[in-house]
Amino acid sequence: MRRRPLLATLAAALAHPTLAQPAAARTLRFIPIADLGPIDPIVTTTYITRNHAYLVWDTLYGLDARYRPQPQMAAGHTVEQDGRLVRITLRPDLVFHDGTQVRARDAVASIRRWSTRDGLGQTLLAETDALSAPDDATIQFRLKRPFPLLFDALAKTSPPVCFIMPERLAQTDPAVPVREAIGSGPYRFLADERVSGARVAYARFDGYRPREDGTPSGTAGPKRAWFDRVEWSVIPDASTAAAALQNNEADWWEFPTPDLLPLLRRRPELAIENPDPAGFLGVLRFNQLHAPFNDPAMRRALLPAVGQPDFMQAVAGTAPGAWTEGVGFFPPGSPSASDAGMAALLGPRDPRAARAALAGVPVTVIGPTDYPNVQALTEVGADLLRRAGARVDYAPSDWATVVQRRANRGAPAQGGWNMLFTFFSGVDFLNPAVHLMLRGNGAAAWPGWPTAPRVEALRAAWMQAETAAQPQLAREAQEAAFEELPYIPLGQFFQPTAFRRELSGMLQGPTVFWNIQRRGG
Repeated sequence: MRRRPLLATLAAALAHPTLAQPAAARTLRFIPIADLGPIDPIVTTTYITRNHAYLVWDTLYGLDARYRPQPQMAAGHTVEQDGRLVRITLRPDLVFHDGTQVRARDAVASIRRWSTRDGLGQTLLAETDALSAPDDATIQFRLKRPFPLLFDALAKTSPPVCFIMPERLAQTDPAVPVREAIGSGPYRFLADERVSGARVAYARFDGYRPREDGTPSGTAGPKRAWFDRVEWSVIPDASTAAAALQNNEADWWEFPTPDLLPLLRRRPELAIENPDPAGFLGVLRFNQLHAPFNDPAMRRALLPAVGQPDFMQAVAGTAPGAWTEGVGFFPPGSPSASDAGMAALLGPRDPRAARAALAGVPVTVIGPTDYPNVQALTEVGADLLRRAGARVDYAPSDWATVVQRRANRGAPAQGGWNMLFTFFSGVDFLNPAVHLMLRGNGAAAWPGWPTAPRVEALRAAWMQAETAAQPQLAREAQEAAFEELPYIPLGQFFQPTAFRRELSGMLQGPTVFWNIQRRGG
């Protein structure tokens, strides 16, 4: 694709300053990996919506770089009655973007809405006898028994995140997107400037007050917004995005494609860094509501045909250290990682079982054309199925359509699907409690809707176990997962981000926009 015509098209469509025009020093110009879809971070688990949400909404607790929950909107908390009574106190003078005060009842309504969509939140609410707001500053949990992961649940960065919304928005049906992005975070969403497929914009919220204590780390500590505006410019063509960054028409490209990294590294004004030391884990997800993958034997038949290096090279290239194979259901190096059941992935690759099971079987695969990492995984997966003899109906579309279609529980003929590919941060898979894709709770699970009773039982046991006993339970959970197979792990890759060296203060972890400054700005 030629670069200048695309930028000219953007300019005509937006009638605002674009990447081809000089941006003010007080504007952070960002190129996301794909366009923003839903603005509601509770109805979707996409990282793009979560990143948008961290601009707009705040959380009661943040997660620091060592994965420890720290008070954020909360001033602090008390734990009484042997852990069965927890009171969280809000920081004073918190306000939403519409000027209304943040009250405990807003937080209670937000926790309830989030907990219906999040696996750990569902468990927390099930262990709660009463969740209330005795006054405007106090959120109170009366628990059936101690729940040590309460603050981890409220702080976790794996979507859906427990963002605090005004009560009137938080009372929206959790399956229905909110229509406004009104939060108390450091930036306001400028809905009237959004152009689908091209532009998203935010303005600093002057009413936001960062924490006065702590050090910025992950999503914890003071969230200081140094830019007046944050503008996302959606550029699907990687060469065009690279040119915009090199020509100072953009400040930050979230995820450059592997083939362009050598070019960017040769530019002294650009920095290439790995923002997430936990990496990302690739996923082959089955839809277990419909044939053929409602049969666990059909799912397991694919295991000896899957070569993790095939997927990882496609998504991350061949540079040393860019990816890791031999990866199970938990990230390498984490306390939950083990070799349990790994013979299924480490043994000799033999596609004959897959051919015997799938020859002539129709399989509908959905995937995006505008999300490079997911597209690469999907194309390798579709090719694997073809080589196994399946009749593949590969249905590529834009990312927003994929997100919408993956929620369809109908058969492929009714707009559903059989298989999709995606990835999650290693942080989101650290242990059985937060591991969204390991859940086997049927209709309440992430799309694919697996039923895995043994995995669910071991997850529950892990959450109640002493720390010393948890690694063994995680090991057993991985063994059970290789039998029940909610998905197939595809390996771990590390995705660099690229930005101009005049920026400083970028934090490790999720893509967030506070703490970043322009040197000399």
